[in-house]
Amino acid sequence: MTVGRERTLLSADLTPRIEIGRAELSLRQERVKERLSAGSHAGMVLFSATSIFYLTGFAFIPTERPLALVLPVEGESVLFVPRLETEHVRAMGALVDRVVDYPEYPGETHPMVLLGRLLGETGLAGRSLAADAPGYGSPWGYAGPSLEEVLGGEPPSVLGKLVEELRTVKSEAELRLIRESARWGNLAHALLQEYSRPGANETEISARASLEATAAMIRTLGPAYDPRGGSGAEAGFRGQVGPHSANPHAVTRNARLRPGDVLVTGAGATVWGYNSELERTMFVGPPSPEQERFFRHMMALQEIAFENIRPGRPCSEVDRAVRAYYDRHDLWPYWRHHVGHALGILGHEAPFFDIGDQTVIEPGMVFSVEPGLYVEGLGGFRHSDTLVVTADGVELLTYYPRDLDSLICG
Repeated sequence: MTVGRERTLLSADLTPRIEIGRAELSLRQERVKERLSAGSHAGMVLFSATSIFYLTGFAFIPTERPLALVLPVEGESVLFVPRLETEHVRAMGALVDRVVDYPEYPGETHPMVLLGRLLGETGLAGRSLAADAPGYGSPWGYAGPSLEEVLGGEPPSVLGKLVEELRTVKSEAELRLIRESARWGNLAHALLQEYSRPGANETEISARASLEATAAMIRTLGPAYDPRGGSGAEAGFRGQVGPHSANPHAVTRNARLRPGDVLVTGAGATVWGYNSELERTMFVGPPSPEQERFFRHMMALQEIAFENIRPGRPCSEVDRAVRAYYDRHDLWPYWRHHVGHALGILGHEAPFFDIGDQTVIEPGMVFSVEPGLYVEGLGGFRHSDTLVVTADGVELLTYYPRDLDSLICG
């Protein structure tokens, strides 16, 4: 298999890298500062691991230990981290002016109290301050005071969606990463289908396909490849095997494939923190007439979605167009979810192709398109493709075969 590759030359020694460069990270921070300045805010505290990665390139595992980015409109940016992350920040080359660490959580002095003192030292305490949350939060056993409590003054303005809104339209560098992800997700899926045979175990199939695709990815891209918090290429079924394929968010059940099973798959790859989504409906042996009927309906639903994604339209219109097909063909008993969602750093991002989302579609937005049908006792039927919105329509970034004949295994 020949896999095309796009590279960007970003480092001083002209070593090929597949990444978001420091110039773009700096531009992102400036865009946040512009928004803050327009709202008369002196700076912002960000706790979200996704937002911190988006603005600095620093990927980390959020735990009970608070970690925050302090981004003033004027002055030095500061990454506030537990001591165990200090070398990690430097190794990743995070775009930040200064790193301040604290010993441990909960410590003799709570880290949030230390963050409050840091904000005082930087001159932000007592001024109009924004934050992406009232304080740090984590399900990993964390408890602690809010920013308002440690600052002892006016509460910060919570602007939880500011960075998320900036992430909705992807840059050319981001699109390169998502395209690279789609290529390796395609390989992982091809291997998944190759190993999907009657009697095979779903976990073993997934592990084998994912390992081989990741190994090929690493060999091909070499030092240019940096998952930046991800785990290479992967493909699997996530429990959607046979009758359980009718559960859209099933979990792996250690099932063995049997003749007549419907399989709903998923594949992708993480490239410098960015992802794509590829899903297909496959069959172990020839499908029954009823399975084929629902497959054809599913394909029609996805085509309608593709046709209705255009710049200037609200996301809700895409969902409404697909829902009209459910109406015409009496398919509502088999409906479970909206048409799709944006993606990039996260597997699910805003906006959504849902009747309740009035976000206007813009060129550069990246979405999954995955209307499905779920028939209890028969199977689930869902393709998902990743696309980018263009000036006059869409460009599919995933390209695995979608037709029925190409998706029969065994």
